[in-house]
Amino acid sequence: MQRVKQVKTAALMLLALAVSACSAEDRAVPEKTVRKLAGSPEAVNARQKSEARLREVVQAYVENTPLKLGLVVVSDSCWGGTARGWLETRDSDLYKISCGLNVTAYFGADPKHIVSVLDGILTAGDRNVSGIEFNHAAYGALIDYYRKPYDKHNPEVPSRDAVTQSLKWDPVRDRQWKPDFISEPTGPCENDPPVKRCLREPSSATVAAIRKQYGMVFQLNLGENYFKIMKKR
Repeated sequence: MQRVKQVKTAALMLLALAVSACSAEDRAVPEKTVRKLAGSPEAVNARQKSEARLREVVQAYVENTPLKLGLVVVSDSCWGGTARGWLETRDSDLYKISCGLNVTAYFGADPKHIVSVLDGILTAGDRNVSGIEFNHAAYGALIDYYRKPYDKHNPEVPSRDAVTQSLKWDPVRDRQWKPDFISEPTGPCENDPPVKRCLREPSSATVAAIRKQYGMVFQLNLGENYFKIMKKR
């Protein structure tokens, strides 16, 4: 019995030593460290460049397509890496900090001119306008769909995805889609720099107001991870 107790005691001591020997690289990154890294000059510089790039894409749509900009929502956040798992390694185990930025732009358009609106977007892509990834070569079937009479057996799919962006719009034909397919921005708009930042421009704009003014809404989604520091191995 005494021998069993000694073995258990030794095992517990070894476990305690193993736990205490775990380096900081194996643990979850403290919030204080995340905030320090998120506010570093390197992170700030990367954040500014990322936001500028995504805003340039929005501006490309403003200047080169028939869409009318009504609202821009910028969401920026940084998060710390988690503790290393005992049985498996996850991506979040490997980094100290990772930061990502999303820009969502809401545009107005006239549903009565859906063909010319979509054609204008694809034409800008044909001209290789920087930031616009949709073109007739890949998405030209959209124009044919809206030019033909509505076929109930060929449902409307009011969205398309490209490499770094996605575009969706209020349905103009198919009633299976809810009228408000594109809803108001959801979730809290949190501001806790440097780890969280949220902007609505203009702050009073709404999707409903854009829809009322123009007849329909287009939503452009953009996002990228702009900063990451890996744990040492």
